Amino acid sequence: MTDLTQPSSATGGPSVFVGYLKTHLREYGILFALIAIVVFFQIATDGILLRPANVTNLVLQNSYIVIMAVGMLLVIVCGHIDLSVGSVMGFVGALAAVLMVQFDLHFVPAAIICLAVGAAIGAVQGYWIAYWKIPSFIVTLAGMLVFKGLMMVLLKGQSIGPFPDSFRMIASGFIPDLFAVEGIHMLSMLLGVAAAAILILLSVRARAKEAKHGTPDEPFAFFTGRNILAAGAVVYLVYLLATSRGLPNVFIIMAVLIAGYSFVAKQTTIGRRVYAVGGNQKAAKLSGINSERLTFLVFANMGMLAALAGLVFAARLNMATPKAGETFELDVIAAVFIGGASMAGGVGTIVGAVIGAFIMGVMNNGMSIMGIGIDWQQMIKGLVLLAAVIFDVYNKNKAA
Repeated sequence: MTDLTQPSSATGGPSVFVGYLKTHLREYGILFALIAIVVFFQIATDGILLRPANVTNLVLQNSYIVIMAVGMLLVIVCGHIDLSVGSVMGFVGALAAVLMVQFDLHFVPAAIICLAVGAAIGAVQGYWIAYWKIPSFIVTLAGMLVFKGLMMVLLKGQSIGPFPDSFRMIASGFIPDLFAVEGIHMLSMLLGVAAAAILILLSVRARAKEAKHGTPDEPFAFFTGRNILAAGAVVYLVYLLATSRGLPNVFIIMAVLIAGYSFVAKQTTIGRRVYAVGGNQKAAKLSGINSERLTFLVFANMGMLAALAGLVFAARLNMATPKAGETFELDVIAAVFIGGASMAGGVGTIVGAVIGAFIMGVMNNGMSIMGIGIDWQQMIKGLVLLAAVIFDVYNKNKAA
């Protein structure tokens, strides 16, 4: 058994560290960018950014973007794009309002119907893209217009609400506290510490598995620092939430989605095949991968997650509005590209997309606190997206 604490070629001198950092600049760069942006806005807002109440608000505000970014990452890795997610999200929110408010349907069957409708929408779009080879840009652009119009038909140009209190708990509720500790939500804190411990355990197990087959690629110093930073960030984030009202219900939903989809993308055959199709579709086809079926499933999954985001957004607003989901597809796509996904497909991680979503969220929140107008906010976000794409192209040309 390899001793992980012993020096090796993966734990060598400065040249090894520099070489590793250069080859993994995409992954570490996005993490450093998030830290720098948080520190900047924490100083610029005189400490308001990381106040417990504002952090809770930040999580709630960006929950639907994170949910859709998870699905969009797989779409982009597969070599496609989905411009319809904002309209699908708004349409599903309108459908939920009609079912629950106008027809008085219980929120559980209504939510199941909405998720099924979202998956069906994604499947229909995926069918034309996968089996008819129509470019995803065209199909989903048409979908964006179609479902924006259908949302207006359902709402008849007016907002519908309010929703039942039980449904609103999805986006505005918090997990109950089982311990009576003044000043802190102890159950949330314990869950955060447990999550950090599990992250470290899984990382150590993965490195030990690599060591069985040879020297781990990541230097031990990077491995240690990355895990300490990740675990510390999780514990600190949960601490801030625990000193406010505890973990929001939607935070648990996001955590489950991130963990589940990260596992699927990294550890399962279907996840590896999605990356293979995005990296080189012809080679994947020759190796026996059914690229059409994978593309179909990826879009069906995106539709379901857009529907889930629509439910969360509607529950947070406590109504369905004709403006719901407007331009959200741009924030989702920007989050994925900022998080390190490649325009050419085949590259990107779930965690990177989530970090990209929170970069966008922190920027929006920080600039709003500073009183920066929406016009300047849009311009700055556009420049950040352009910088991320230029960085991707530069790295690709350098590697070539």
